[in-house]
Amino acid sequence: MSTIWNASTYDTERRRLIPCFDEFYGTVGELVARFCYDSPRILDLGAGTGILSAAIVDRVPTAQLHLLDASPEMLQQAAHRLSAYKPQMFVQALDAGLPSGPFDAIVSALAIHHLDDTEKRRLFSRIFSSLVPGGIFLNAEQVVGRSPRLQSLFESVHLDRARALGSSEQEIAGAIQRMAHDQCATVADQVAWLTELGFDDAECFFRSFRFAVFGAWKPAP
Repeated sequence: MSTIWNASTYDTERRRLIPCFDEFYGTVGELVARFCYDSPRILDLGAGTGILSAAIVDRVPTAQLHLLDASPEMLQQAAHRLSAYKPQMFVQALDAGLPSGPFDAIVSALAIHHLDDTEKRRLFSRIFSSLVPGGIFLNAEQVVGRSPRLQSLFESVHLDRARALGSSEQEIAGAIQRMAHDQCATVADQVAWLTELGFDDAECFFRSFRFAVFGAWKPAP
């Protein structure tokens, strides 16, 4: 939910701060398993410590992983976690050019909201170009409510559930401080952008208040 994280405590904090953790990440793993076959090439954008990639290889152990993140410390944790799968690592920001594809799936979790809306659209366009025909893009993301009432609801439910899972007030305060710098967009806007860019069947596949998994396919020939 922010670029300012301690790599050594990232995983345990994220478990507490994402109340829908298992289904949130698991939805991406399930969809990759349903639509990518053999030894699919997977690009994980803003991969962090490899939580999302781990959810994917749990369902698709033959996946060829390519992880991109601006933090070498995060990728070091990911390399350790995923050592059995020999992932390729790319230390770079999301607004740079993507690694050489094409990829069967491009995925991301809680990273693209660091970009403003124009940068998001540009990244979605680069993703489209980097997918194989029929390839899938999946984004497990923090999203904003489309009205002040909905946004207030999303925030209060999130923090109440995080407290119930054991987040301390210090941890909550840190999360609030980090999220103040986020540039989230609504699910509806992002699904519409994907459609405008030429993706097929753009849809939200999972939603729990401020956490959503949405995506789309590059048209097949």
